[in-house]
Amino acid sequence: MTRTSVLLGCGGLLLAGCASMPNSGDVEEVKASARGDSQVRVYGVAPRAGAQPNEIVGGFLEAMTGDDPQFATARKYLTKKASQRWKPSQVTVLDSGPVAQDERANDREGGAYTYELTGTQVAEVNEQRAYQPVKRVYHEVIHLSRQNDKDSKDGQEWRIDGLPAGLVLGRSDFERIYRSVNKYYFASGTSSQSGGGHPWLVADPVYVRKRMDPETRMDPVTQTVRALLGGPTNWLRPVVGSSFPTGTALKPGTKSLTFDDRNALKVPLNDKASNVGQKRCREMAAQLLFTVRDLTSYRVGQVELLRSDSSTLCELGADQAEDFAPERASGSPDYQYFLDTKNRLVRMVASSEATDSDDTSEPVPGLLGAGERELGAVAVARDERHGAGVSRDARSLYVASVVSDEEPEEPALTSSGKQQQDRLSAPSWDGRGDLWVADRDPRNPKLLRLIGGEGEPEQVKVVDGLDGARIEALKVSADGVRIALLVSEKGRTTLKIGRVERRGPDDKPEVSVVDLRPIAPQMEEVTAVSWAGRSRLVVVGRESGGVQQLRYLQTDGSTSDAGALPGANRVTAVASADDDRLPLLAHSLEDGIVRLPPGANWKTVVKEGSSPVYPG
Repeated sequence: MTRTSVLLGCGGLLLAGCASMPNSGDVEEVKASARGDSQVRVYGVAPRAGAQPNEIVGGFLEAMTGDDPQFATARKYLTKKASQRWKPSQVTVLDSGPVAQDERANDREGGAYTYELTGTQVAEVNEQRAYQPVKRVYHEVIHLSRQNDKDSKDGQEWRIDGLPAGLVLGRSDFERIYRSVNKYYFASGTSSQSGGGHPWLVADPVYVRKRMDPETRMDPVTQTVRALLGGPTNWLRPVVGSSFPTGTALKPGTKSLTFDDRNALKVPLNDKASNVGQKRCREMAAQLLFTVRDLTSYRVGQVELLRSDSSTLCELGADQAEDFAPERASGSPDYQYFLDTKNRLVRMVASSEATDSDDTSEPVPGLLGAGERELGAVAVARDERHGAGVSRDARSLYVASVVSDEEPEEPALTSSGKQQQDRLSAPSWDGRGDLWVADRDPRNPKLLRLIGGEGEPEQVKVVDGLDGARIEALKVSADGVRIALLVSEKGRTTLKIGRVERRGPDDKPEVSVVDLRPIAPQMEEVTAVSWAGRSRLVVVGRESGGVQQLRYLQTDGSTSDAGALPGANRVTAVASADDDRLPLLAHSLEDGIVRLPPGANWKTVVKEGSSPVYPG
């Protein structure tokens, strides 16, 4: 299998290498490209005259990994009709390169050839650029037939007339070609168009090509802006909205968006957006600014939106955009929290430096820190004024101040489960101030929400994806529209993420969790999970036959650029802040409460303790 790699060397020489296609032998596995070489550009080799079926199939599989405009080389392996049907905007990701085998031949002299394409599928990317992990056997066929060709020596050539939909790539080729970026939309009911108040931006991860897109000829920034204007992905769409009017797109002909010497980006729009008001336009600009900020390695100074006649619609500077920052729903916490040897809630100063002087802990004021009721699990509200503690026997939930000595008269909630493991889970607060907890009583399992952390608990309906499994643990995102769940079934605990939908009046909506989807299907067992930013989770688990590992995952299930983390011994709990400058916290059965500052190794904070948490 052959492809041409083009590199621009330091001396400015353009180096190109190619080789002829083999004319005999079996079709073999496509060898994946070297990981992480973003300077390599791959161009496929067109089929030679008289190429045999195995050469056609192998050459096509190689050409799918290339950068040719409109996938011109790959299309040379297809019949005209097959080329018109083929939509390379969809991507199937296999664990390694696809393997093609001669399955059967029908009338080889003048007829047809069929090849079986196999592998282990790990993900798929749809036409919206949304990534979804899967774990299944991949099996498709490629069909070839003889086509008339007046330039051929014998008047005919083998060409592909039936093939799988979209691109089929090995994992390393996919990671070489594509990168994950966050688009941003407003949580339902929080933008000016909905009449809501506080605007919360929610990250919607998608994948774009790292270089020029062969189909659209757009650079990565323009691809990302186009994806943003196209609207949220189908999974997130029911709980977010865009301030861009329906039909808004880039001005026709726009292929490249560049930053000027002030790091300002001008974005020309079509006439659908020409008459929006300034408040709504600023929200549009905020969506754009945070989207392109995630894409670039330098500070975005300003976004300027242009009407179709090139006049300025509005501008938004980086400092002004902080009014819309996704972190406003969570902020940067003042403290880190855990339970000490007396099962009291204690706190330490949250420091990005994490020096020894920050290791001193003290009990929080009030019931949760007094030690009068021993606690087994805790959560602290994102404003750090209230906390929730589950009793050590997991029967009772208490909500109390963590800044004063006020005490609740009675538990906010009790469970009737017969065994400790069948009672209340650890609680979690969202950025709206609501408290969530699961009652794991097998006779009546429930997901519950306390509005504002008080009052009568309301049951949250869970639909589409629980399928009889039991919720063991939960973590709600700061924006309140996504929830990560550890669910158990048949002795196995897995990670799923659900969408939090609110219907009805704003003051008393009916809340449900819907459309649960697996996030880490490759993991045989998941032990703990925590939100670690706008679209990222930190997960503790192990793959089949493997050892325990800590790693970052995106909320779409893709592997975060941060990847694997240094191992810690027998971790039972993990906590992360949305502010990635703050260290990870974890509980190790061997080392106690441990902390991982950015770029460092795990360090023991206290030898004995449990339930480390950040606000949330």
